[in-house]
Amino acid sequence: MHALRQSPNRRRALFAGLAGVGALAASAVAWKFYAPGADPRAAGQALPDDVCVVAPPTPFDPASGQRLEAPRAIPTDARCPVCGMYPARSAEWAAQIIFANGDAHFFDSPLSLFQYLADVAKYSQGRTAQELVARYVTDAETKTWIAAETAMYVDGSSARGPMRAGNLPAFASTEAARRFAERRGGKVLAFGQVDAAVLERLAPGRTEEPHTHEAHSTN
Repeated sequence: MHALRQSPNRRRALFAGLAGVGALAASAVAWKFYAPGADPRAAGQALPDDVCVVAPPTPFDPASGQRLEAPRAIPTDARCPVCGMYPARSAEWAAQIIFANGDAHFFDSPLSLFQYLADVAKYSQGRTAQELVARYVTDAETKTWIAAETAMYVDGSSARGPMRAGNLPAFASTEAARRFAERRGGKVLAFGQVDAAVLERLAPGRTEEPHTHEAHSTN
């Protein structure tokens, strides 16, 4: 029994070693969730429920030479205030809003934009929808910015957004949206027709179907 007895110094060294192993394991988990190159959202996965991402707005740059309410290029580090994804990684789906003071938010998709507009204060504390001066979505056909209010959307098509099983690809004209719906299925909706029922059906939390590169395409 005497041979198994450890000195106080040896016990302290053992405990310190175990604590070091625990710290390394915790660091590995943190790196997995937070390292830019390992962000699970880049692969269309949601973070665990206990991880909260606060997306700061992007301020207006007066030196840009642009009008305050004009659509802007997506910063590579901008985060979607609804889901935390990086919109620049799925620019063909992206959307953006601009507030009267020049602050902008970028979204990974039209669906996230509509979720934000349905409850601005939830995602941007202290803000209201009345402060917005511009809302844009990406035309699925031309990949250019178009006004969200005049765009037409296709609900229920086979196209998959950056993160969810379904989304709302946007088009500059009713004719373009109808052509897309004929190829990929779905119903053409105007901006005002994207209501709470549509958002509830497409919102996060539903079971996702397997993702493929073709499914993510809007072509």
